Amino acid sequence: MPQLDDFLAEHKDRFESDLFDLLAIPSISADSDYKSDLLRAGQWVAEKFRRIGLSVEMVETAGHPIVYAESPPVEGAPTVLVYGHYDVQPPDPLDEWISPPFEPTCRDGNVYARGATDDKGQMLTHVLSAEAWMETAESLPLQIKYVIEGEEEVGSEHLAPFIAENKEKLACDVVVISDTSQFAPGQPAITYGLKGIAYFELRVQGPRQDLHSGTFGGAVSNPCNGLAHILSSLVDEEGRVQIPGFYDDVLPLDSRERRQFAGLPFDERGFMEQIGVEAVHGEAGYSTLERRWARPTYDVNGIWGGYQGEGEKTVLPAKAGAKFSFRLVPDQDPKKIAEALREHLTAVCPPGLELELEERHGAPGFVVSLDSPFMSAAALAIEQGFGRSPVFIREGGSIPIVTCMSEHLGADVLLLGWGLDDDNTHSPNEKFSLTDFHRGIKSSAHLWRELSRIGAS
Repeated sequence: MPQLDDFLAEHKDRFESDLFDLLAIPSISADSDYKSDLLRAGQWVAEKFRRIGLSVEMVETAGHPIVYAESPPVEGAPTVLVYGHYDVQPPDPLDEWISPPFEPTCRDGNVYARGATDDKGQMLTHVLSAEAWMETAESLPLQIKYVIEGEEEVGSEHLAPFIAENKEKLACDVVVISDTSQFAPGQPAITYGLKGIAYFELRVQGPRQDLHSGTFGGAVSNPCNGLAHILSSLVDEEGRVQIPGFYDDVLPLDSRERRQFAGLPFDERGFMEQIGVEAVHGEAGYSTLERRWARPTYDVNGIWGGYQGEGEKTVLPAKAGAKFSFRLVPDQDPKKIAEALREHLTAVCPPGLELELEERHGAPGFVVSLDSPFMSAAALAIEQGFGRSPVFIREGGSIPIVTCMSEHLGADVLLLGWGLDDDNTHSPNEKFSLTDFHRGIKSSAHLWRELSRIGAS
Protein backbone atom coordinates (compact mmCIF):
# COMPACT_ATOMS: atom_id res chain seq x y z
CA MET A 1 0.00 0.00 0.00
CA PRO A 2 2.77 2.49 -0.87
CA GLN A 3 0.41 5.07 -2.39
CA LEU A 4 -1.70 5.12 0.75
CA ASP A 5 1.34 5.33 3.04
CA ASP A 6 2.76 8.17 0.96
CA PHE A 7 -0.52 10.08 1.26
CA LEU A 8 -0.46 9.67 5.04
CA ALA A 9 3.11 10.98 5.25
CA GLU A 10 2.41 13.94 2.95
CA HIS A 11 -0.66 15.09 4.90
CA LYS A 12 0.64 14.86 8.48
CA ASP A 13 0.43 18.60 9.05
CA ARG A 14 -3.14 18.80 7.79
CA PHE A 15 -4.19 15.86 9.96
CA GLU A 16 -2.74 17.61 13.00
CA SER A 17 -4.54 20.81 12.05
CA ASP A 18 -7.83 18.87 11.95
CA LEU A 19 -7.09 17.44 15.38
CA PHE A 20 -6.29 20.86 16.85
CA ASP A 21 -9.50 22.34 15.40
CA LEU A 22 -11.63 19.67 17.07
CA LEU A 23 -9.73 19.90 20.37
CA ALA A 24 -10.37 23.66 20.51
CA ILE A 25 -14.13 23.08 20.88
CA PRO A 26 -15.02 22.86 24.62
CA SER A 27 -17.53 20.01 24.26
CA ILE A 28 -18.06 19.36 27.98
CA SER A 29 -21.11 17.12 28.24
CA ALA A 30 -21.42 17.31 32.05
CA ASP A 31 -22.04 21.08 32.00
CA SER A 32 -25.25 22.39 30.42
CA ASP A 33 -23.56 25.75 29.77
CA TYR A 34 -21.64 24.05 26.95
CA LYS A 35 -24.64 22.62 25.09
CA SER A 36 -23.99 24.80 22.03
CA ASP A 37 -20.35 23.68 21.99
CA LEU A 38 -21.46 20.04 22.04
CA LEU A 39 -23.61 20.75 18.99
CA ARG A 40 -20.69 22.52 17.33
CA ALA A 41 -18.39 19.55 17.93
CA GLY A 42 -20.98 17.13 16.55
CA GLN A 43 -21.44 19.30 13.48
CA TRP A 44 -17.65 19.45 13.00
CA VAL A 45 -17.49 15.64 12.94
CA ALA A 46 -20.49 15.40 10.61
CA GLU A 47 -19.00 17.92 8.19
CA LYS A 48 -15.73 15.98 8.16
CA PHE A 49 -17.62 12.85 7.09
CA ARG A 50 -19.43 14.80 4.36
CA ARG A 51 -16.16 16.11 2.94
CA ILE A 52 -14.79 12.56 2.82
CA GLY A 53 -17.82 11.51 0.80
CA LEU A 54 -19.78 9.45 3.31
CA SER A 55 -23.51 9.67 3.87
CA VAL A 56 -24.15 11.42 7.19
CA GLU A 57 -27.03 11.77 9.65
CA MET A 58 -27.25 13.88 12.78
CA VAL A 59 -29.48 11.86 15.11
CA GLU A 60 -31.22 14.15 17.59
CA THR A 61 -31.70 12.86 21.13
CA ALA A 62 -33.04 14.37 24.34
CA GLY A 63 -29.40 15.10 25.11
CA HIS A 64 -26.60 15.63 22.61
CA PRO A 65 -26.77 14.38 19.01
CA ILE A 66 -25.31 11.13 17.72
CA VAL A 67 -23.38 11.45 14.47
CA TYR A 68 -24.00 8.50 12.17
CA ALA A 69 -22.10 8.05 8.91
CA GLU A 70 -21.53 5.20 6.51
CA SER A 71 -19.71 4.28 3.31
CA PRO A 72 -21.32 2.09 0.61
CA PRO A 73 -21.48 -1.71 1.12
CA VAL A 74 -18.76 -3.79 -0.52
CA GLU A 75 -19.91 -7.19 -1.73
CA GLY A 76 -18.04 -10.08 -0.16
CA ALA A 77 -16.32 -7.90 2.44
CA PRO A 78 -17.26 -7.53 6.11
CA THR A 79 -18.89 -4.46 7.59
CA VAL A 80 -17.13 -2.54 10.36
CA LEU A 81 -18.78 -0.26 12.92
CA VAL A 82 -16.49 2.38 14.44
CA TYR A 83 -17.58 3.84 17.79
CA GLY A 84 -16.16 6.96 19.43
CA HIS A 85 -17.22 10.11 21.25
CA TYR A 86 -16.73 13.84 20.74
CA ASP A 87 -17.63 14.94 24.28
CA VAL A 88 -14.99 15.49 26.96
CA GLN A 89 -14.59 15.64 30.71
CA PRO A 90 -14.65 18.99 32.56
CA PRO A 91 -11.12 20.45 32.69
CA ASP A 92 -11.14 21.32 36.41
CA PRO A 93 -8.96 22.16 38.30
CA LEU A 94 -7.98 24.83 35.78
CA ASP A 95 -5.06 26.20 37.81
CA GLU A 96 -3.17 22.92 37.35
CA TRP A 97 -3.06 23.18 33.55
CA ILE A 98 0.25 24.38 32.13
CA SER A 99 -1.54 25.62 29.01
CA PRO A 100 -5.30 26.30 28.61
CA PRO A 101 -7.29 23.07 28.17
CA PHE A 102 -9.00 24.19 24.95
CA GLU A 103 -6.00 25.84 23.35
CA PRO A 104 -4.13 22.84 21.88
CA THR A 105 -0.44 23.26 22.65
CA CYS A 106 2.49 21.12 21.44
CA ARG A 107 5.29 20.25 23.88
CA ASP A 108 7.87 17.46 23.66
CA GLY A 109 6.09 15.71 20.81
CA ASN A 110 2.69 15.75 22.51
CA VAL A 111 -0.43 17.82 22.01
CA TYR A 112 -1.91 19.02 25.31
CA ALA A 113 -5.67 19.64 25.46
CA ARG A 114 -8.78 18.23 27.06
CA GLY A 115 -9.99 15.34 24.90
CA ALA A 116 -6.61 14.84 23.21
CA THR A 117 -6.54 11.11 23.91
CA ASP A 118 -10.05 10.65 25.40
CA ASP A 119 -11.39 10.39 22.80
CA LYS A 120 -11.12 12.99 20.05
CA GLY A 121 -7.58 12.13 18.99
CA GLN A 122 -8.09 8.37 18.99
CA MET A 123 -11.49 8.55 17.33
CA LEU A 124 -10.20 10.87 14.61
CA THR A 125 -7.56 8.34 13.51
CA HIS A 126 -10.32 6.13 12.09
CA VAL A 127 -11.91 9.07 10.27
CA LEU A 128 -8.67 10.28 8.69
CA SER A 129 -7.72 6.76 7.61
CA ALA A 130 -11.00 6.52 5.68
CA GLU A 131 -10.24 9.89 4.11
CA ALA A 132 -6.86 8.57 2.97
CA TRP A 133 -8.53 5.60 1.27
CA MET A 134 -11.09 7.81 -0.46
CA GLU A 135 -8.39 10.17 -1.71
CA THR A 136 -6.01 7.48 -3.00
CA ALA A 137 -8.34 4.65 -4.09
CA GLU A 138 -11.64 6.58 -4.38
CA SER A 139 -13.37 3.93 -2.27
CA LEU A 140 -12.92 1.84 0.85
CA PRO A 141 -12.22 -1.92 0.62
CA LEU A 142 -15.14 -2.64 2.96
CA GLN A 143 -18.14 -0.85 4.41
CA ILE A 144 -17.53 1.31 7.48
CA LYS A 145 -20.32 2.65 9.66
CA TYR A 146 -19.55 5.29 12.28
CA VAL A 147 -21.42 6.01 15.52
CA ILE A 148 -19.87 9.03 17.25
CA GLU A 149 -21.78 10.19 20.33
CA GLY A 150 -21.68 13.23 22.60
CA GLU A 151 -22.63 11.68 25.96
CA GLU A 152 -19.98 9.06 26.75
CA GLU A 153 -18.60 11.07 29.66
CA VAL A 154 -22.06 11.29 31.27
CA GLY A 155 -23.16 7.69 30.87
CA SER A 156 -24.31 7.36 27.22
CA GLU A 157 -27.95 7.56 28.30
CA HIS A 158 -29.36 7.84 24.79
CA LEU A 159 -26.94 5.59 22.92
CA ALA A 160 -28.22 2.22 24.16
CA PRO A 161 -31.80 2.92 23.00
CA PHE A 162 -30.43 4.12 19.64
CA ILE A 163 -28.54 0.84 19.21
CA ALA A 164 -31.50 -1.29 20.30
CA GLU A 165 -33.85 0.51 17.91
CA ASN A 166 -31.46 0.41 14.93
CA LYS A 167 -30.05 -3.11 14.89
CA GLU A 168 -30.56 -3.55 11.15
CA LYS A 169 -29.10 -0.16 10.33
CA LEU A 170 -26.05 -0.80 12.52
CA ALA A 171 -25.58 -4.45 11.52
CA CYS A 172 -21.89 -5.28 11.27
CA ASP A 173 -19.34 -8.04 11.61
CA VAL A 174 -16.97 -6.29 13.98
CA VAL A 175 -16.95 -3.15 16.13
CA VAL A 176 -13.75 -1.07 16.33
CA ILE A 177 -13.15 1.21 19.32
CA SER A 178 -10.05 3.22 20.19
CA ASP A 179 -10.55 4.58 23.70
CA THR A 180 -7.91 2.55 25.52
CA SER A 181 -4.10 2.54 25.84
CA GLN A 182 -0.97 0.86 24.62
CA PHE A 183 0.78 -1.47 27.04
CA ALA A 184 3.81 0.85 27.19
CA PRO A 185 5.37 3.62 25.11
CA GLY A 186 6.03 2.18 21.66
CA GLN A 187 4.47 -1.15 22.62
CA PRO A 188 0.99 -1.29 21.06
CA ALA A 189 -1.68 -3.53 22.50
CA ILE A 190 -5.02 -5.06 21.65
CA THR A 191 -7.36 -5.12 24.64
CA TYR A 192 -9.45 -8.29 24.58
CA GLY A 193 -11.13 -7.99 27.98
CA LEU A 194 -12.75 -5.32 30.14
CA LYS A 195 -14.08 -5.50 33.66
CA GLY A 196 -17.70 -4.82 34.46
CA ILE A 197 -18.88 -2.71 37.37
CA ALA A 198 -21.45 -2.61 40.14
CA TYR A 199 -21.57 0.82 41.82
CA PHE A 200 -23.44 1.62 45.05
CA GLU A 201 -24.11 4.39 47.53
CA LEU A 202 -24.75 3.43 51.14
CA ARG A 203 -26.29 5.76 53.71
CA VAL A 204 -26.28 4.90 57.44
CA GLN A 205 -28.73 6.60 59.81
CA GLY A 206 -28.40 6.53 63.60
CA PRO A 207 -30.00 8.95 66.11
CA ARG A 208 -32.30 11.77 64.96
CA GLN A 209 -29.54 14.33 65.36
CA ASP A 210 -25.84 14.62 66.22
CA LEU A 211 -25.16 13.78 69.86
CA HIS A 212 -22.49 14.64 72.42
CA SER A 213 -19.96 11.80 72.17
CA GLY A 214 -19.15 11.96 75.87
CA THR A 215 -22.74 11.86 77.07
CA PHE A 216 -24.06 9.30 74.56
CA GLY A 217 -20.92 7.44 73.41
CA GLY A 218 -21.09 3.75 74.26
CA ALA A 219 -24.87 3.83 74.64
CA VAL A 220 -25.85 3.83 70.96
CA SER A 221 -24.24 2.74 67.71
CA ASN A 222 -22.16 5.43 66.05
CA PRO A 223 -23.01 5.63 62.30
CA CYS A 224 -19.39 6.37 61.37
CA ASN A 225 -18.12 3.42 63.41
CA GLY A 226 -20.88 1.27 61.98
CA LEU A 227 -20.10 2.34 58.44
CA ALA A 228 -16.41 1.52 58.92
CA HIS A 229 -17.37 -1.93 60.25
CA ILE A 230 -19.72 -2.57 57.33
CA LEU A 231 -17.25 -1.48 54.66
CA SER A 232 -14.40 -3.48 56.16
CA SER A 233 -16.62 -6.58 56.33
CA LEU A 234 -16.78 -6.65 52.53
CA VAL A 235 -13.16 -7.78 52.09
CA ASP A 236 -10.76 -9.91 54.12
CA GLU A 237 -7.03 -9.48 54.75
CA GLU A 238 -6.25 -11.66 51.72
CA GLY A 239 -8.13 -9.31 49.39
CA ARG A 240 -11.08 -11.68 48.92
CA VAL A 241 -14.56 -10.14 48.73
CA GLN A 242 -16.77 -11.56 51.48
CA ILE A 243 -20.21 -11.32 49.88
CA PRO A 244 -21.64 -14.89 49.80
CA GLY A 245 -21.57 -16.31 46.28
CA PHE A 246 -19.46 -13.45 44.92
CA TYR A 247 -17.01 -15.79 43.18
CA ASP A 248 -19.53 -18.41 42.02
CA ASP A 249 -19.67 -17.11 38.43
CA VAL A 250 -16.14 -15.75 38.08
CA LEU A 251 -14.59 -16.78 34.78
CA PRO A 252 -11.17 -18.05 35.87
CA LEU A 253 -7.90 -17.19 34.20
CA ASP A 254 -6.63 -20.09 32.12
CA SER A 255 -2.98 -21.12 32.00
CA ARG A 256 -2.54 -19.58 28.54
CA GLU A 257 -3.55 -16.14 29.81
CA ARG A 258 -1.44 -16.41 32.95
CA ARG A 259 1.63 -17.28 30.86
CA GLN A 260 0.84 -14.41 28.52
CA PHE A 261 0.56 -11.87 31.35
CA ALA A 262 3.73 -13.21 33.00
CA GLY A 263 5.61 -12.78 29.73
CA LEU A 264 4.83 -9.08 29.39
CA PRO A 265 7.65 -6.63 30.18
CA PHE A 266 5.94 -5.28 33.30
CA ASP A 267 8.18 -3.36 35.72
CA GLU A 268 6.48 -3.62 39.11
CA ARG A 269 8.95 -1.30 40.81
CA GLY A 270 8.45 1.27 38.06
CA PHE A 271 4.70 0.86 38.44
CA MET A 272 4.93 1.62 42.17
CA GLU A 273 7.13 4.65 41.56
CA GLN A 274 4.75 5.95 38.88
CA ILE A 275 1.77 6.02 41.24
CA GLY A 276 3.71 6.85 44.41
CA VAL A 277 3.32 3.78 46.63
CA GLU A 278 5.82 1.62 48.52
CA ALA A 279 4.09 -1.71 47.98
CA VAL A 280 1.41 -3.43 45.91
CA HIS A 281 -1.51 -5.23 47.54
CA GLY A 282 -4.52 -7.23 46.44
CA GLU A 283 -6.04 -10.69 46.23
CA ALA A 284 -3.55 -13.31 47.38
CA GLY A 285 -2.30 -15.78 44.79
CA TYR A 286 -2.40 -13.44 41.81
CA SER A 287 0.09 -11.10 40.18
CA THR A 288 -0.41 -7.35 39.95
CA LEU A 289 -1.43 -7.55 36.28
CA GLU A 290 -3.82 -10.45 36.96
CA ARG A 291 -5.48 -8.53 39.79
CA ARG A 292 -5.74 -5.32 37.71
CA TRP A 293 -7.10 -6.95 34.57
CA ALA A 294 -8.79 -10.25 35.31
CA ARG A 295 -9.84 -10.61 38.95
CA PRO A 296 -12.87 -8.94 40.59
CA THR A 297 -12.14 -6.17 43.09
CA TYR A 298 -13.82 -3.95 45.69
CA ASP A 299 -13.00 -0.33 46.40
CA VAL A 300 -14.46 2.45 48.54
CA ASN A 301 -14.70 5.46 46.22
CA GLY A 302 -15.77 8.08 48.73
CA ILE A 303 -16.77 8.32 52.39
CA TRP A 304 -18.37 11.00 54.55
CA GLY A 305 -19.78 11.58 58.03
CA GLY A 306 -19.30 13.59 61.20
CA TYR A 307 -17.45 16.84 61.73
CA GLN A 308 -15.05 17.91 58.95
CA GLY A 309 -14.27 21.50 59.97
CA GLU A 310 -11.20 23.02 61.58
CA GLY A 311 -10.38 22.05 65.14
CA GLU A 312 -12.24 19.54 67.31
CA LYS A 313 -15.90 18.78 67.83
CA THR A 314 -16.74 15.82 70.05
CA VAL A 315 -19.77 14.63 68.16
CA LEU A 316 -21.49 11.31 67.71
CA PRO A 317 -22.83 11.89 64.17
CA ALA A 318 -26.41 11.11 63.23
CA LYS A 319 -25.53 9.76 59.81
CA ALA A 320 -22.70 8.70 57.53
CA GLY A 321 -22.34 7.42 54.00
CA ALA A 322 -20.04 5.97 51.38
CA LYS A 323 -19.85 5.24 47.69
CA PHE A 324 -18.18 2.00 46.68
CA SER A 325 -17.87 -0.24 43.66
CA PHE A 326 -17.01 -3.73 42.57
CA ARG A 327 -15.14 -4.28 39.32
CA LEU A 328 -16.48 -7.50 37.88
CA VAL A 329 -15.07 -10.08 35.48
CA PRO A 330 -16.98 -11.89 32.70
CA ASP A 331 -19.94 -14.03 33.80
CA GLN A 332 -20.54 -12.06 37.02
CA ASP A 333 -24.01 -10.50 37.07
CA PRO A 334 -24.27 -7.01 38.63
CA LYS A 335 -27.90 -7.66 39.67
CA LYS A 336 -26.98 -10.89 41.39
CA ILE A 337 -24.12 -9.13 43.18
CA ALA A 338 -26.53 -6.40 44.35
CA GLU A 339 -28.99 -8.92 45.82
CA ALA A 340 -26.25 -10.76 47.70
CA LEU A 341 -24.82 -7.45 48.91
CA ARG A 342 -28.15 -6.40 50.44
CA GLU A 343 -28.36 -9.65 52.38
CA HIS A 344 -24.79 -9.28 53.62
CA LEU A 345 -25.27 -5.65 54.73
CA THR A 346 -28.41 -6.57 56.66
CA ALA A 347 -26.54 -9.36 58.44
CA VAL A 348 -23.56 -7.22 59.53
CA CYS A 349 -25.37 -3.96 60.33
CA PRO A 350 -24.84 -2.97 64.01
CA PRO A 351 -28.02 -2.63 66.10
CA GLY A 352 -29.73 0.75 66.14
CA LEU A 353 -28.61 1.74 62.65
CA GLU A 354 -30.73 1.92 59.52
CA LEU A 355 -29.25 1.30 56.10
CA GLU A 356 -30.26 2.70 52.73
CA LEU A 357 -28.49 1.14 49.73
CA GLU A 358 -28.81 2.74 46.31
CA GLU A 359 -27.73 0.90 43.17
CA ARG A 360 -26.12 3.57 40.99
CA HIS A 361 -25.16 1.64 37.86
CA GLY A 362 -23.88 -1.72 36.72
CA ALA A 363 -22.49 -3.46 33.66
CA PRO A 364 -21.10 -6.95 33.07
CA GLY A 365 -17.53 -7.72 32.11
CA PHE A 366 -16.51 -8.49 28.57
CA VAL A 367 -13.95 -10.74 26.90
CA VAL A 368 -13.24 -11.55 23.24
CA SER A 369 -11.68 -14.77 21.99
CA LEU A 370 -8.01 -14.45 21.15
CA ASP A 371 -8.63 -16.86 18.28
CA SER A 372 -10.94 -14.47 16.40
CA PRO A 373 -9.81 -13.79 12.80
CA PHE A 374 -10.47 -10.11 13.46
CA MET A 375 -7.79 -10.20 16.18
CA SER A 376 -5.25 -11.58 13.72
CA ALA A 377 -6.14 -8.95 11.13
CA ALA A 378 -5.81 -6.15 13.70
CA ALA A 379 -2.43 -7.47 14.85
CA LEU A 380 -1.11 -7.38 11.25
CA ALA A 381 -2.42 -3.84 10.74
CA ILE A 382 -0.93 -2.54 13.98
CA GLU A 383 2.44 -4.05 13.12
CA GLN A 384 2.34 -2.04 9.87
CA GLY A 385 1.50 1.16 11.75
CA PHE A 386 3.78 0.85 14.79
CA GLY A 387 6.61 -1.25 13.41
CA ARG A 388 6.16 -3.99 16.00
CA SER A 389 3.56 -6.59 16.89
CA PRO A 390 0.98 -5.75 19.56
CA VAL A 391 0.63 -7.60 22.83
CA PHE A 392 -2.77 -8.81 24.03
CA ILE A 393 -3.98 -7.39 27.34
CA ARG A 394 -7.05 -6.90 29.45
CA GLU A 395 -7.99 -3.68 31.26
CA GLY A 396 -9.47 -3.00 34.65
CA GLY A 397 -11.75 -0.24 33.42
CA SER A 398 -15.30 -0.58 32.16
CA ILE A 399 -16.85 0.57 28.89
CA PRO A 400 -20.52 -0.47 29.33
CA ILE A 401 -21.45 0.38 25.73
CA VAL A 402 -19.09 -2.38 24.53
CA THR A 403 -21.31 -5.03 26.07
CA CYS A 404 -24.42 -3.29 24.73
CA MET A 405 -23.07 -3.31 21.17
CA SER A 406 -21.88 -6.89 21.38
CA GLU A 407 -25.23 -8.15 22.68
CA HIS A 408 -27.48 -6.17 20.30
CA LEU A 409 -25.37 -6.49 17.16
CA GLY A 410 -23.86 -9.93 17.71
CA ALA A 411 -20.46 -8.67 16.58
CA ASP A 412 -16.91 -9.14 17.77
CA VAL A 413 -15.20 -6.09 19.25
CA LEU A 414 -11.67 -4.79 18.66
CA LEU A 415 -10.33 -2.43 21.34
CA LEU A 416 -7.31 -0.79 19.77
CA GLY A 417 -5.68 1.78 22.02
CA TRP A 418 -3.24 4.38 20.71
CA GLY A 419 -2.94 6.31 24.00
CA LEU A 420 -0.62 5.86 26.98
CA ASP A 421 -1.24 5.27 30.69
CA ASP A 422 0.28 8.65 31.55
CA ASP A 423 -1.88 10.69 29.12
CA ASN A 424 -3.72 12.25 32.11
CA THR A 425 -7.20 11.34 30.91
CA HIS A 426 -9.81 13.02 33.15
CA SER A 427 -6.97 15.01 34.76
CA PRO A 428 -5.21 18.31 34.11
CA ASN A 429 -2.69 18.41 31.25
CA GLU A 430 -4.25 15.66 29.20
CA LYS A 431 -2.01 14.82 26.25
CA PHE A 432 -1.64 12.63 23.17
CA SER A 433 1.62 11.72 21.44
CA LEU A 434 1.54 13.09 17.90
CA THR A 435 3.75 10.19 16.82
CA ASP A 436 1.14 7.76 18.13
CA PHE A 437 -1.62 9.83 16.52
CA HIS A 438 -0.01 9.22 13.12
CA ARG A 439 0.80 5.60 13.95
CA GLY A 440 -2.86 5.15 14.81
CA ILE A 441 -3.98 6.62 11.47
CA LYS A 442 -1.61 4.31 9.58
CA SER A 443 -2.68 1.26 11.62
CA SER A 444 -6.32 2.11 10.98
CA ALA A 445 -5.72 2.50 7.24
CA HIS A 446 -4.08 -0.92 7.08
CA LEU A 447 -6.82 -2.37 9.28
CA TRP A 448 -9.44 -1.73 6.62
CA ARG A 449 -7.36 -3.72 4.09
CA GLU A 450 -6.67 -6.61 6.48
CA LEU A 451 -10.31 -6.87 7.60
CA SER A 452 -11.55 -6.78 4.00
CA ARG A 453 -9.67 -10.01 3.34
CA ILE A 454 -11.68 -11.95 5.94
CA GLY A 455 -14.97 -11.94 4.04
CA ALA A 456 -18.49 -11.08 5.14
CA SER A 457 -20.36 -13.29 7.59
